[in-house]
Amino acid sequence: MPILEAREISVRFGGHMAVDNVDLDVEAGQITGLIGPNGAGKTTTFNVLTGLQPATTGRVYLGGDDITEVPAHRRARLGMARTFQRLELFGTLSVLDNVLVAAELVPDEGASPVEVASALLERVGLAHLSAQRADSLSTGNARLLELARALAGRPKVILLDEPASGLDDHETDRFADILVDLAQAGMAVLIVEHDVPLVMRLCDAITVLNFGSVLAAGTPAEIQSNAQVADAYLGQGTDVGAVG
Repeated sequence: MPILEAREISVRFGGHMAVDNVDLDVEAGQITGLIGPNGAGKTTTFNVLTGLQPATTGRVYLGGDDITEVPAHRRARLGMARTFQRLELFGTLSVLDNVLVAAELVPDEGASPVEVASALLERVGLAHLSAQRADSLSTGNARLLELARALAGRPKVILLDEPASGLDDHETDRFADILVDLAQAGMAVLIVEHDVPLVMRLCDAITVLNFGSVLAAGTPAEIQSNAQVADAYLGQGTDVGAVG
C-alpha cells in the first residue's frame, strides 16, 4: 500500500478547476516525480497533500489513514515534511541552528537535538559550514540545508518543490545522490521538478499533470515514450526525455 495517496482530488478556484480528479500514489523506498507544464496544477496538488490547500473534493491518505481534514502542522507530526520552491530559511541563524530548530520539536530518545542536527548536516555535506549564517550560503547549499531541516522531523515521506531550481550540474548531482540514499533507506520521496531529464534519471515512478488532470502515470521509460506527454510539453511528438 502506498504511504501517501491522493484519491480523486479536485480544487476549484471560482470558475477555474485548478486540479481535476487527480489520483497519486507515493511509495516508501521510492522517488516519485510529479511533472507537467506551467499551470498544470502541480503546486496546487502539492499543497493539498501537505495541508496548505483544502481540496474541493477527494481524499488524502497517509499510511492508510484519512488525513484530508488534518492541518499542515499535524501532518508534519504524523510523518510528512516538505520544502518550498522559494527557500524558507532563517537567514540570520547559523546553519546548525536552522536544523536545531526542527530537531528540538521532534526529540530523539537516542540523541540530543544538537547531535541529531550535527549528524544531518554531516549527511548532506554541510558539517563544515555549521557555524556560518544561513543567508550566506550558495543556493545549492541552502537547498541542502532546507533538506536537512526537513529531515530533522524524522519524516516517513518528504515532498520537495523544485529542489533543483537554481542549482548547477554539480550541485544537482549531489542533491540527487542524497535523495537516492534516502529512498534506499526506506523513505518515500515526492518531487515536483521542471528538470525533466533529472526526473527521468532519478524517479522510480512519474505522474504527469496537464490542465489540472493526470495525463499519464508510469515508469520513466513509459513516460518518455508517451506521445501525449511530449505534445503537452512541446506541442509535437518529441521524446520527452530530451526536454530540458
